[in-house]
Amino acid sequence: MYWYEDEVKRLEKDRLEIGYDPEVIFYGSSSIRLWSSLQEDFPERKIVNLGFGGSTLAGCTWFFERIMADYQPRALVIYAGDNDLGDGRHPEEVFIFFQQLIANSRNRFGDLPCYFISLKPSLARWNIVNQFSYTNELIEEEISKHENWTFIDIFKRMLNKSGLPQADLYMEDGLHLSHKGYQLWKEIINPFLISR
Repeated sequence: MYWYEDEVKRLEKDRLEIGYDPEVIFYGSSSIRLWSSLQEDFPERKIVNLGFGGSTLAGCTWFFERIMADYQPRALVIYAGDNDLGDGRHPEEVFIFFQQLIANSRNRFGDLPCYFISLKPSLARWNIVNQFSYTNELIEEEISKHENWTFIDIFKRMLNKSGLPQADLYMEDGLHLSHKGYQLWKEIINPFLISR
């Protein structure tokens, strides 16, 4: 996990410069880190973006206690696991990392409301879409056993009528979200945060 060290140090430094206590933490991989309009998209909440580029769910779990050390949020929103599968890990491995993340969150925050954004159906990784779907199923089933966790399904809404990823929701690399992609995520996620 040493290759994430610079990114984690950046997040630790940023914490010292934040002049408020965030209500909602968005945590995860580059799909979170690159969400530059996050605070504007959820203006009714004090948000902090704790995404770090290239992060896996394994990485998010490994660094969880360190990154969250100085925060006391009212909610946690997570997107990770995409890169784990892209790196060749199996859905069952990703699921084990997710179970550990649940344990880490419970140890750090108790029964804090937590939201897991389902893995997205990207063009760049369409060749392993079945692994993405299966991982989502495993995680959704596990979440159903925890009252403070909610599964947010963005997968279906990102497909076109032919059942393929909508190209305009992605940047040219077919992996990272375009502005339109983030606006869709905002539309899907916002009702969950408003209800809290």
